Amino acid sequence: MKTKILSLLLVLGLVVSSCDLDLLDNPNAVNTTTASPTFVLNRIQNDFATLMNGNGSLSNLGLRASRLLVQGSATYEQAFQAQTFNEAWTRAYANIISDVDFLLPLAETSNFRRHMGIAKVIKAYTMITLVDNFGDVPYSEANNPDFLAPKVDPGADVYAAAFAILQSAKADFTETSGGAPTDLFYANNYTRWLKLISTIELKYHLTRKLVDRAGSTSAINSLVAANNFIGTGDDFIFRYGRSTNDPDSRHPRYISNYTAQGGADYMSNSLMREMLDFGPKGIDDPRARYYFYRQRAADTTDPDELRCISEFSPAHYLGFSFCLPNNKAGSRGYWGRDHLNNEGIPPDGIARTNWGIFPAGGRFDNNSAAPTNTTTLGNAGAGIAPIMLSAWVDFMLAEAASTLGTTGDAKALMLSGIAKHIDYVRSWSVTTSEAAAINAFETAAQYTTKKTAYLALVGLNYDNASVKMNVIGKEYWIALFGNGVEGYNLYRRTGKPANAQPGLVGNDFGEFPRSWPYSANH
Repeated sequence: MKTKILSLLLVLGLVVSSCDLDLLDNPNAVNTTTASPTFVLNRIQNDFATLMNGNGSLSNLGLRASRLLVQGSATYEQAFQAQTFNEAWTRAYANIISDVDFLLPLAETSNFRRHMGIAKVIKAYTMITLVDNFGDVPYSEANNPDFLAPKVDPGADVYAAAFAILQSAKADFTETSGGAPTDLFYANNYTRWLKLISTIELKYHLTRKLVDRAGSTSAINSLVAANNFIGTGDDFIFRYGRSTNDPDSRHPRYISNYTAQGGADYMSNSLMREMLDFGPKGIDDPRARYYFYRQRAADTTDPDELRCISEFSPAHYLGFSFCLPNNKAGSRGYWGRDHLNNEGIPPDGIARTNWGIFPAGGRFDNNSAAPTNTTTLGNAGAGIAPIMLSAWVDFMLAEAASTLGTTGDAKALMLSGIAKHIDYVRSWSVTTSEAAAINAFETAAQYTTKKTAYLALVGLNYDNASVKMNVIGKEYWIALFGNGVEGYNLYRRTGKPANAQPGLVGNDFGEFPRSWPYSANH
C-alpha cells in the first residue's frame, strides 16, 4: 500500500510541475536567463575563425579565385555557384551576427564590457567581409523575424554601420568591466584589440578609395599620424590544436590534406613558380619550403601519373607555366595544377605537393620527400589562421602611398612588409615541433642571407618597374598565402598581381567574379 501511495504522489508531482512549464519553450535551448556570456562569446570567436579559414569559408573561395590555391573548374561560373556560399552565409548571419546581437544586451546587463568589445569587432569585421564579397547584403532587416525575406542594403550603408560599431567598441576596451572573457585571439590584451580596430579602419578606407579617393586619402593620413596599427607580436591569428582526442581542433587544411590518401588540395603552379628559382626572380623565396611540402623529390616522367606532361602548352598560355611550375621540366618535384583545371582527379594524393608547416601546421620541406599519409606528421595540424598580420599593414600603406599619395615611402613600406612576413613565417615555424628540421636545414645566418638577397632583388625590381603597383601587388599576394579573403580583395581592388595565369581551357573561362552570387539559402 505504501508503494502505491508513493507512486501516486510521484505522478501527481510530475503533473503539477509540468503545469509550470511553457510548452513553447525548449528546456534544452539556451535563453537570456541561462546563457553564459563567456560561452556565447567562445562560440562567436570559433565561428568567426571558421568563416575566415574553414574549408567552406570565404577564404577558401578567395584563395582559389586569386590563384593562391588551385580552382578546379573549367569556368568561373561552374566554380562559384549559389550553393557554394551556403555555409559561409549561414555562419555569418545565423551564427555570428545573430549570436552577437543576442550577446550584447546580455553582456551589458552584467557590465561585461570586454565581451561586448570583442563581439562588436567580430561583428563589424564580418559585415565588412560580407560587403567585400557580395556587395549589397541584408543588414537592417537581417535576423528579424518580422522580415522572412530581408531586403539587401547598399554595401556603402552596411560598411558605414560596421564602421560605427568599431567606434563603439573602442570604449568597451577602456571602460571598467565586470568580468573578463576567454579571449581566443589576444588573451585579454585589450591594447592589441584597439590596435586591431585602427588596422581594420585602414583596410576599410583603402577599400573605399575606389569610391571616395579624397576621403580615403585624408582618413589614411590621419591613421598614419596616430600610428596605432598592429605591429610585430600583435598579429590577429586563430590558433589550432593538435589533439588526437579532438581532431577537429586541428587546422582545416591539415585535416583534409594529411590523410591516409595524402593531399587533397592542389597547390597553385603559378604561385610556386613565382616563389622558386626557376621563376622570374631566379632565386628561391625564403618562405617556399615553409609554404609547400613536396612528397616527391623529382618530377614524374609517367604520363599515366600526370597526363599533361605529354601535352603541348595551350596557345593562350604563351609566357605562362603549364602543367608543372617549370613548364614540365626541372620543377624538382613541385607538383600542382594550373588555374581552372577541371581534369579528373587521379590517385596522386601521395605525389602532389602538399601544405607545409605554415600556416597549416604540416611539414617543413627539408628534402625528405616522404608521403604525407599519416595524421601525426609535422606539427600535427597545430597551425594558424592568419586573419590580419602586421606585415600586411605595411603592404596596405605601400599601396595607399603608391595609389593615393598618402604619407610614407611606398618602396620602403613594401620592403618592410616583406621582411616582417618572412620573419613571421620563420619565427612562428620554429616554435613548432618542426623546429629541429628547420634549424638542421638552414641556420639563422643562412636564413638571414636568403632574406637579404630576396629583399635586394625585389627592391631592384621595384626601381626598374614602370608600374610600381605591379611589384607591390605581387609581393603582397605572396604574403597572403593562407588568407583568401584579403587575396580576393587585393585582386578586386587593384587587379594585382598583373598578368596572372589565365584559365586553362581556351579563352572562354568567363569573367572574373568581382563579387560573389548570393547563396542559395539567402
